[in-house]
Amino acid sequence: MIERLKRYWTIIRRPSVHFSLGFLTLGGFIGGIIFWGAFNTAMELTNTEKFCTGCHEMRDNVFVELKSTIHYTNRSGVRAMCSDCHVPHDWTDKIARKMQASKEVWGKIFGTISTQEKFRDKRLELAQREWARFKANDSLECRNCHNYESMDFTRQSVRAQNMHTTYLANKEKTCIDCHKGIAHHLPHIPPGQGPSDSPGQVVPKEGGEALAPTADPAGEKKGG
Repeated sequence: MIERLKRYWTIIRRPSVHFSLGFLTLGGFIGGIIFWGAFNTAMELTNTEKFCTGCHEMRDNVFVELKSTIHYTNRSGVRAMCSDCHVPHDWTDKIARKMQASKEVWGKIFGTISTQEKFRDKRLELAQREWARFKANDSLECRNCHNYESMDFTRQSVRAQNMHTTYLANKEKTCIDCHKGIAHHLPHIPPGQGPSDSPGQVVPKEGGEALAPTADPAGEKKGG
């Protein structure tokens, strides 16, 4: 064993044309750390609220809607950012999601939802994709903040208690089944496909979806 280690050490110390193999190995290791740090930093920058709302398609539509919900402003001061709900926290799932979301660049280039009218027309399709993703991963992003085991059912409404202690407990339903309109306005949903378990989630009639209010340069909202 010792002789083998000595042999390996001799190989590592053996110089290349200009540098020893040991120097190249150490340089590669340091370079790898720098690359990984830069990559991870860039990845986290794409998860910031500033980045997510950098394009007017998001800033003038869904972000305006988010501002009126409890996920944006509440008594505890805990704000859910775009990435908290739309980007998995696990690293491997996060990378897969980023690759999947890269198609949004294509949509930006060709103006798929460049106006509020276009956004409204595509809204159901976009929403259904996210609902399906949440359904497939058992509303993982919701559960990163809302832990079933930590719920105090005595502080919930009777309706919420019944739903959580039955359908959520036995996994017959997941969060997104009942909370589709919790952070953004609902699009028109064909009969039979809309949320039916949460009060206050009124599905707009076909063609009656409200456009999000726009903001003037001074930051004040205008009617959409």
